Amino acid sequence: MRAFATLLDRLSSTASRNAKLVLIRDHLADQPDPDRGWALASLTGALSFKTAKPAMIRAAVESRVDAQLFRLSRDYVGDMAETVALIWPARHGANREPELSEVIDALNTAKRGEVQGLLEGWLDALDADGRWALLKLVTGGLRVGVSARLAWQAAADYGGVTVADIQEVWHAQEPPYADLFAWLDGKAERPSADAHGRFRPVMLAHPLDEDVDLKKLDPFAYAAEWKWDGIRVQAVSEGGVRRLYSRAGEDISNAFPDVLDQLTYEGVIDGELLVMREAGQAAAFGDLQQRLNRKVVDPKLIAASPAAIRAYDLLAADGEDLRGLAFTERRARLEAFVAATGSPRIDLSPLQPFDSWEDLAKLRADPPEGEPAIAEGLMLKRLDSVYQAGRPKGLWFKWKRDPHLVDAVLMYAQRGSGKRSSFYSDFTFGVWVEDATGAHVLTPVGKAYFGFTDEELKQLDKFVRDHTTDRFGPVRAVRADREFGLVLEVAFEGLQRSKRHKSGVAMRFPRISRIRWDKPSKEADELATLEAMLD
Repeated sequence: MRAFATLLDRLSSTASRNAKLVLIRDHLADQPDPDRGWALASLTGALSFKTAKPAMIRAAVESRVDAQLFRLSRDYVGDMAETVALIWPARHGANREPELSEVIDALNTAKRGEVQGLLEGWLDALDADGRWALLKLVTGGLRVGVSARLAWQAAADYGGVTVADIQEVWHAQEPPYADLFAWLDGKAERPSADAHGRFRPVMLAHPLDEDVDLKKLDPFAYAAEWKWDGIRVQAVSEGGVRRLYSRAGEDISNAFPDVLDQLTYEGVIDGELLVMREAGQAAAFGDLQQRLNRKVVDPKLIAASPAAIRAYDLLAADGEDLRGLAFTERRARLEAFVAATGSPRIDLSPLQPFDSWEDLAKLRADPPEGEPAIAEGLMLKRLDSVYQAGRPKGLWFKWKRDPHLVDAVLMYAQRGSGKRSSFYSDFTFGVWVEDATGAHVLTPVGKAYFGFTDEELKQLDKFVRDHTTDRFGPVRAVRADREFGLVLEVAFEGLQRSKRHKSGVAMRFPRISRIRWDKPSKEADELATLEAMLD
């Protein structure tokens, strides 16, 4: 457990991607089986414990620490695992530090009523770093800045293979990945990647640089289609196994049973998951967002926001791998494949004809009414491109629309988590609106927690502390009126009406693009500005 705790501690304090890769790679090289396999499973989010719940951790700590003191400490620190690790009053005795594999084996076999006792014994035996790592492991929320793909890349670096090689076989393996490590160690052949329902590594696009790329690209060598405002998915139906994956390879099938019911074909579709209204009209991202990140979905929500797939590529059909074919060939196969499914919940992403980059630029800037108006921009795909894992140069491009900008006033702030637990880094902002008396008041329109530098974060944190007017648990209200307030230039990708928000609008991907120290708060935008964008 000590080595795993050290790994998490170093990962959490390291911002560099390359440094994180080295830390994970070295851990896989230094640790024995099965501990290194369990560590990899934890970093990729492949571990979960049905009988261990966060409530048990709270019950354990409140059995030894005053409940009010714990809640106040939790609000200050900003992270439950870190709070418990620091505040835990250990009862030392004949305790020994548990091994990582020992903890996982016990949690996998323990009954619900046994978990709290196990946790207390382990917490007593471990130091603060070990307690923190244990609780991160139990809850599954590591928050050490490592994605599944980054962990796969580290495993690939360790074994001298590509990350696509890891992804090809990943979903056919089970933790702690004995066969996978035997292959990476050079002691066995590569594990089979032929498991039904497996994930295929996705092909990604580069952002288009209009000033550079369009000058050297031949428009007649590319196809164009809308970049739909949903989430990228891979819909797999093979040998009776049906699965829906995110582009990172996360299995999201349980959240979309209505989509799985439509996968009556034998093949693999690459496409966009959308909420689809009547007559095949795609809805805005906000409707889909209500269904994301759910382990179980309510039938009423399914009925209110029915999900569907808009297909734009075909990776396999009837047992044949099509990724080695050119885009034009795959596209022809896709059109016939989608037509053969006959499903009202699976349609085709249409190609957009154009004769020049100027024609396409006009289309991107002024899309026709209807569905294209909610698209994020355009996708360009080279006609002769085979389907390659990763982000190969010169083949696919995403040409997103320019972000919208609005000047808003900082209203509330909350501490972040992990490295940001000591800083106010989550900011709620608002714009002006007239109330019933004709006075100008602020109404919240969004929340952002990125877009600023580390130095700007320190400045924002100081502003919050210096100008706090009220506290609501972990949230601080800051002074924000017509005479004084901090204006933030907020960039966002889209806007939609929302009954859940007091302002009546919801932003898509808001981020702080600039801190307007120079701008008086009364000159920030009004809600009417956002409503005009909607219209």
